[in-house]
Amino acid sequence: MRPDPARVVVRPFKPATEPRDLNATDKVRANHIVDRVLRLDAEASAQQLKEVLENFAGRHRNLFDIFESRAAEMEDALEPHAQLNKTQRGLIGAYFLNEYSFEASALFNPSIVRHPDQTGAPEHGCRFILSLRAVGEGHVSSLTFRSGTIAVDGSVSVDPTARLASVPIIRSRTSTPNGDIIEVTFGPEEELSERVIFPITDAQSNGIEDARFVEFNDNGQKTFYATYTAYSGRAIRSELITTADFQSFRMTPLGGAAARNKGMALFPRKIDGRYAMIGRQDNENLYLIYSDDLYSWDGGRAILQPEYPWEFVQIGNCGSPIELDDCWLLLIHGVGPVRKYSIGAVLLDKKDPSKVLARSREPLVYPEPTEREGYVPNVVYTCGAMRHRDQIILPYAISDTFSNFATIKIAALMQAVAS
Repeated sequence: MRPDPARVVVRPFKPATEPRDLNATDKVRANHIVDRVLRLDAEASAQQLKEVLENFAGRHRNLFDIFESRAAEMEDALEPHAQLNKTQRGLIGAYFLNEYSFEASALFNPSIVRHPDQTGAPEHGCRFILSLRAVGEGHVSSLTFRSGTIAVDGSVSVDPTARLASVPIIRSRTSTPNGDIIEVTFGPEEELSERVIFPITDAQSNGIEDARFVEFNDNGQKTFYATYTAYSGRAIRSELITTADFQSFRMTPLGGAAARNKGMALFPRKIDGRYAMIGRQDNENLYLIYSDDLYSWDGGRAILQPEYPWEFVQIGNCGSPIELDDCWLLLIHGVGPVRKYSIGAVLLDKKDPSKVLARSREPLVYPEPTEREGYVPNVVYTCGAMRHRDQIILPYAISDTFSNFATIKIAALMQAVAS
């Protein structure tokens, strides 16, 4: 799966970003643009709008509605003016938007979960949803999706990617002491691979990074959660996405000292009645963290430190722990010489995950000299694998540029970790 610069969304264009972000100079420029549009006569306005719509036909759904919506957003930033007709509103909206190629640079750091709708799955196989981090101009990260199937033998097939792409409608925005809670939704006509969750809040403004999705089971009630890093360009924090159907999503900032760091990953169920996370609090080691509140995380106990040469710089989790018959499987990344990232595995006690049963002395996946070039060389990375019958399905990124899959029999993995 490689990045495709032809896939674009429309985004607010400065000097006409959200009205609350406009400074005095921006507002003057915005009003100059509107004045120029209003000086066009009716025939010229209609012709200009027609040309714009024809020029961008087939690149976006409901483009005129997007123009109208953008014009409505601009009202607070504009000087008083005569009532705008439909053509003028559409044309003004067009001037305050731009296309953004959200995956022009990279499509990487995937995580995988079972699809909530298994209709049409292969016999003894399953359908899956893959989340990916997409990076475009300015190194801004967003969240995008793919779907596919896993056959009984573990072979993976990814569904064709939709030509179009779109951002969701913001349904609600609620301020809290930790930051804004955002609820967004996509239209049912928008295919899964069309859906792009682009940064919305100030805390996310430079990126929604490395979502680690997990299917969480709470006494039979299944919900999909993903921890991710919100990056403002200056600071990071952990946030949580919640969804039941991958059409509507809630994005909630996490509170507590442990949520100020990257790389948190939620266990797929409660342990002894409490939520549990694996996280890194000191840029070096991995911690086990418990909480009675899904949205607040404090404390933690260090359970894994760098031990082998391929991980001497630091270790981190590669997604939520996977429940096996007798233990938890935790995939980790290690950073070695020349900042080379590799993927290894750790086995944790089923009842007490603070107890390490075994860990891989050598990495399971690492950059080959002939396949290590890319946006960030010498890196393999994943944000989450899944179990399918007797195999582990591992999507992983290569050099922070594109993504691939690996599979391994659980028996072979256990032997490799224990040896």
